[in-house]
Amino acid sequence: MVRPAACLFDLDGLLLDTEPLHAEAWQQASSHFGRPLTPAELLALRGRRRHDCADQVRQWISADGANPAPSRDALLAVRQPIAEALLVQAAPMPGAPELVERCGALGIPMALATSSSKAAVALKASPHPWLAAISVRVHGDDPHLGQGKPAPDVFLLAAERLGVDAQHCWAFEDSPAGVQAARAAGCHVHVLPPNHLNAEQRRALYPGIDRFLVSLAEVIAALQ
Repeated sequence: MVRPAACLFDLDGLLLDTEPLHAEAWQQASSHFGRPLTPAELLALRGRRRHDCADQVRQWISADGANPAPSRDALLAVRQPIAEALLVQAAPMPGAPELVERCGALGIPMALATSSSKAAVALKASPHPWLAAISVRVHGDDPHLGQGKPAPDVFLLAAERLGVDAQHCWAFEDSPAGVQAARAAGCHVHVLPPNHLNAEQRRALYPGIDRFLVSLAEVIAALQ
């Protein structure tokens, strides 16, 4: 297999097992305002920036009609303390530390391309010193970032900072929004979908993707 010019990694649900924790925080926050979220809605929030998620949740609350939508600040004031208490407990995704170590040993440049803010990444990464190997990072609140996922900007900016062409990069994603962003950037996309999705659901949520990873260990074996 041809070695990539660089590996561009999502964080949540790809390197760290945070997505169930994010979902729990959004569920509690939305339910606080009288509108529990469905599993499909929680999946739709994956991979997106916090403010974009908050605006989406506010739309769902408003559309339900039973309760007035809170302001973005009011919703996040409920959500953030819950999320922060949960996210420091996140474990690495299976194979993630080994994949990062393998890329480093082979001299493959790496970048983080995440929707999470710089402060949120610092919080989640603090128990995981192996993440320090990925020193080039594009955060969701990066001042040079245009649009968030599903727009391609985060991957294009990450590739630019590494000095490589995005079309020669491998991008690693788990969310539909992130996969859409990586594909739009021209990357070769490795998809690690949520394990509760069946084959039909994966095809519907990730159109045009031919191969899904069961674990990141598959990529370690491919990098020779």
